[in-house]
Amino acid sequence: MTAPVTSIVESMAAAWNAGDAARVLALAAQVSNAEADSEAFLALLGVAQLQTGEYPRAAGTFERLASMQPDVSAWWNNLGEASRQAGDLATAGRALLKAKSLAPGDAEVHYNLGLLHIQQQRWAAAREALLDAVRLAPRFVEARLEAAHACHVCGDIEGEEAMLERADAWPPQPAGQALVLASILSVLGRLEVALKVLSQARLPEGAARRAMQLRITAQRIALHERNNQLDQARLELQKLPLAALDALDDIDTRVDAWRAHAVMAMRGHRPAAAAALYQRVLDVAGDPEIVSAAAFGLASARDRQSLYRDAWKALEMAHAAQMEIARQAAPGLARANGQPLPMATRSVDAQAYATWKPVTGPSMRHSPVFVVGFPRSGTTLLEQMLDAHPDFRSMDERGYIYQLIERMEHAGQHYPAGLAGLTQTETDQLRQVYGGLVARTLPDLGQRRLVDKNPLNMLCLPMILRLFPDACVVLCIRHPCDVLLSCSMQAFRSPAFRVMCSSLPRLARGYTEAFEQCCRHLDVFKPRVLEWRYESVVADLDAAVARLGDFLGVEDASPMRGFAENARRKQFIATPSYAQVTQPVSTAAVGRWMNYHEQFEPVLPVLRPWIERFGYCDRP
Repeated sequence: MTAPVTSIVESMAAAWNAGDAARVLALAAQVSNAEADSEAFLALLGVAQLQTGEYPRAAGTFERLASMQPDVSAWWNNLGEASRQAGDLATAGRALLKAKSLAPGDAEVHYNLGLLHIQQQRWAAAREALLDAVRLAPRFVEARLEAAHACHVCGDIEGEEAMLERADAWPPQPAGQALVLASILSVLGRLEVALKVLSQARLPEGAARRAMQLRITAQRIALHERNNQLDQARLELQKLPLAALDALDDIDTRVDAWRAHAVMAMRGHRPAAAAALYQRVLDVAGDPEIVSAAAFGLASARDRQSLYRDAWKALEMAHAAQMEIARQAAPGLARANGQPLPMATRSVDAQAYATWKPVTGPSMRHSPVFVVGFPRSGTTLLEQMLDAHPDFRSMDERGYIYQLIERMEHAGQHYPAGLAGLTQTETDQLRQVYGGLVARTLPDLGQRRLVDKNPLNMLCLPMILRLFPDACVVLCIRHPCDVLLSCSMQAFRSPAFRVMCSSLPRLARGYTEAFEQCCRHLDVFKPRVLEWRYESVVADLDAAVARLGDFLGVEDASPMRGFAENARRKQFIATPSYAQVTQPVSTAAVGRWMNYHEQFEPVLPVLRPWIERFGYCDRP
């Protein structure tokens, strides 16, 4: 390197250290190609190109460096990032894998690999790479945020909660990341933190600033609506006039705003307006998450308008988009022979139960009340009724029983066969673990009786009854066809449920497998169980409350009638029924499936045994 070039490189380094990437590029332009062969020069040029958005040029610079020094992971890492930003994903993948092989302990390499997988919509691989980045650098905030996003898409609730454990203490995020973070925090019930994240978002400069402000307003509307704060949502909606949106060039802003107006139109009982807005979203959206959400919204609006064929077409579009996501988040599940409910295949028969070692457990009053049943069978309504009583406390849907099963299997004990040999000490320890998980969610539970509502705990009765043999179990029952229709119309987060609900035949098979296993276990274990029939509850709430109180040994069950007011006070409810349970009971959803009788005809033979067993009818 000649003396003038050395001097220029020194000036480039000074400009870079001063944060002036444009000055670095201007100085670099003074050097001829023949002289531009030093590592220092090319490194400064490459990072300046990367920072100023000259991604193809940056990729070329780092490719040159990597060929000069193929054992330096940083060159491969930067080549991968520049190529990703330039849209050359194949080169990005090769470069980042090379960087990972050279520096497996470099968190930034794993982070960039995770970003590449997100861009490729390979969510399972993204989750793995980003969790690796956080494991290597626990304070790497950007990695924690993106890892939470990947966990969110993959249905890993525990993972996303762990990644966002101290999100309230994070520094302000760029506006795009703040929108993602706030959305995930909202789903986890952390409204105040989500609003704080939005209020502190770092906005871009120039014309993009106004567009991002409008997107943040749309996000606030979604947050308030999701938490049943409709007055606040309406105030925010006034800052987002529909008439002004068409003048915007930014598609993302228009889509976010249309979705905000659509959800509030549905809350305002204006399904035609909502349908028009959802259709506008679908006309321009390409992201499968946005397409599925808008299509589900359109289906709900068309159903309210009694346009049932149009509603079903929208549902088919929604499920196609969800399956596209599921193929990347959980490819094994999405196959034709995938098993969305693997727990349904694990059973204990009477002969195996007879070999269980005798152990003791808490009394009925010192055991949780387990609310189970196939999703969309009225479990959330029952949970809110119990939570309205001062003697009970619910914790929304938690997978703690499933976590106990995972813990048991990680210890080398197969489930459920390993339950037979558990000693008193081991069962006590598992109960203590369960209690510790509950205490993190409900530190103020005190002497109140815990309500553990997780519909698919119906598949975990062996674990539940091993730890709490005297527990009260409430099995929620609803017409199987109404259950399947309601499941079909929900945008579930779980990849397993996205797959299972993708078609009525697959859903009917899942329903049958779940109830076959559950009913076998009820016959084997003969627990304290109450069949809670949705149609009876909405037809005569007082009689249902009295029956429930008798079953649970409650002297005065009348506070349970105040479930709607209690749900409004709670604001956040972690299920698709978050809006319905704030309203009085209604028979409007009873027999709703009849509007889709044509679509249900092929699956009625599969469901008929359960329709008859539960005393329902399969004809209008």
